[in-house]
Amino acid sequence: MAACNFSNDVLFEILSRAKLKTMKKCRILSKECKDLTYESSFMQLHAQRTTTMVGYLLQSLRGATRLDSLFLSIANPDLDPKLTRNFLDFLPERQPVKILATVDEGLVFCCTRQFRADKFYICKPSTQQSELVPSPNPRHFTEKVGMLVLGSNPLRFKIVQLSDAVHDEVDFEVDFDDECYSHKRYHCEIFDSKSWEWKQSDDLMLSYYDVLNNKPAVSARGGLHWLVHNMDQCNNNILSFYGDKDNWATSSLPDFLCRNDRRSTNLATCEGSLALICVDRDSNSVDVWVSKDCSQQIWIKKLRVNLESFSEEIGHVSVNSFYNADTLFIIGLWTVIFYNFKTGETKSINLPSNYQMPESVYFIQSDFESVRFKQKGESLH
Repeated sequence: MAACNFSNDVLFEILSRAKLKTMKKCRILSKECKDLTYESSFMQLHAQRTTTMVGYLLQSLRGATRLDSLFLSIANPDLDPKLTRNFLDFLPERQPVKILATVDEGLVFCCTRQFRADKFYICKPSTQQSELVPSPNPRHFTEKVGMLVLGSNPLRFKIVQLSDAVHDEVDFEVDFDDECYSHKRYHCEIFDSKSWEWKQSDDLMLSYYDVLNNKPAVSARGGLHWLVHNMDQCNNNILSFYGDKDNWATSSLPDFLCRNDRRSTNLATCEGSLALICVDRDSNSVDVWVSKDCSQQIWIKKLRVNLESFSEEIGHVSVNSFYNADTLFIIGLWTVIFYNFKTGETKSINLPSNYQMPESVYFIQSDFESVRFKQKGESLH
């Protein structure tokens, strides 16, 4: 705690040389330590001084069925060009590789298809390590996948998979009650790296009118979070999974965050907290709201960002996430933009022709230290 009595300049020098894991742990020491480590100038220098890989992993279709992935960064000067193509080609079976989930720490859960058989891998691209993961139930039609890291020493992670039960074989002799028609049932499977196996959990029940957002899960406050839109009530809820107890929770957003005059509303993280990025339809501005409690009932408006200049310059854009405390990551047609709304500075990267709008986007901040996926002594690939 005493370290946080140092001046910000001293803290900046110390923390910018600390290992990634150490730096993240220091965020709990004080608000000053936390705020400092999310600044754009700090992130840039820390990545260079500690050889930390930080940027975005993108995936898109190439042709009708082939998947293509790339990594892009503005913080790593050794990446030339800024785009790193075929980012997952180190896997035993390369094509096609579908990214299913990631965690900020640099782990990627993905699958490859060969001769109609899916193989699942957990990997760390920065070290090019991979480990085969048992397959979840092949009869289930996967709807959502998310991944959480529960501990780093030893490494422990969980993967949760939701599958729509509507694709199950129907037993016509079963009597259907009202719940079957008013709710949707999702099968839930959880993979725990500690046991290295999948377990079937209790089914998750959502309203028939609930629609899960098509964005990847957002990890914050020890949980995975998805935005859910209720078409009947025209409001938004947050569906959360907590890996410590393998339980689900649903929280309703306040009415003022469920307005219909918004072009889009997406979940994100902002300086470690769960956030909502709300884009107005008419004013071309972005409102950012941050959750201040674990139940997602208290939301505070953090800032408003004007995007009018982007719309005039490159047309339609989509605000994806926070790259750091003062930089938004924005996706346009065949381009991505890092926009520092405090300084007005923009950094654009042109994307390949098949990346008109990426299929999926994941933030990654990873060191280059080897990991042991299993804790039973098996050899890694």
